[in-house]
Order: sequence, then C-alpha cells, then structure tokens
Amino acid sequence: MRLLLTSDTHVPARAKSLPAALLAAIDEADTVIHAGDWIDEPTLDVLRSRSRRLIAVYGNNDGPPLRRRLPEVARAELAGLRFGVVHETGAATGRERRCAARFPDLDVLVFGHSHIPWDSTAPDGLRLLNPGSPTDRRQQPFCTFMTLTVSDGALHDITLHRLPPRR
Repeated sequence: MRLLLTSDTHVPARAKSLPAALLAAIDEADTVIHAGDWIDEPTLDVLRSRSRRLIAVYGNNDGPPLRRRLPEVARAELAGLRFGVVHETGAATGRERRCAARFPDLDVLVFGHSHIPWDSTAPDGLRLLNPGSPTDRRQQPFCTFMTLTVSDGALHDITLHRLPPRR
C-alpha cells in the first residue's frame, strides 16, 4: 500500500494552489493522509476528489467550516498497522513520550503544525512522522511531503520529497 503524507497546505494563505509534484504523487497513492491546516475548503475538496482514500484532520488555523467536515483526531488500520493523525503534538522536547502516553493503541502517528519534517520512534515503538509543509517551508530549506509503503505490518521506503522553490 502506497501512502502520501502531507500537512500544513495553507492554501491560499501561503500558496495559490498545491504544487504539481504533490498532486502527481496524490494520484499515485493508495491512501493520502493530511495532518491539518488546510485553511480553505476547496483544497479539501481537491484532495478528496483526487485521492483513492483520504484520512484527514483539522488544524489550529482551520475555521468552523473545516472543523465541521473533519475530526481533530483520525484513526485507521492500514496494511496491518494502526495509524493515527493529529495536527499538533506540542514541543519537540518530550514528544515521543508524550505521544506514546496519549496514543498507546497506535503504531504510527502522523502530525503536522511545525512545518518541520520529523521521523522518530518512541521507546514503546510508536513511530512519529511529520511530512513538513508543501507550501510553507518557514525556516526549513525546502517545502516537503512524505511517501512510504506499508506491507505486512511494517513501514518501508519512507521518503521525504523536497519541492522546488515556487516561482
């Protein structure tokens, strides 16, 4: 199963539209996971229409219309792994222990908010993944998203994709 992870798209506040490379990768994915901060409903509609399956949550910058359509936390079993999605996990210091305590029933937690790509494992085995942002790099050198595959209850080929600068 091919997954695409994205977050913090912030359209149209940070970009007029989603990057072409991200859209192409969405078309290739079996499941798309978006960890919040959409800003507008049309972006949600684009991902819903292009995704075979979309698992998504709202973020702190998403207003009432998006909050009515999306949960704060989403969960799904994918190819034998228990995934969770949430926008915000708090400070980087202590993140693994804090998330493992909050989500003891998960194997993988996808989160956003910081725009900083993250890949770590808590002492109990919970894998934490943040794909960064495809539209707002903040202090990062590149805008990013992630792809990976899941099979037989394991993650494989986790790739952080760097997007070219917007013109």
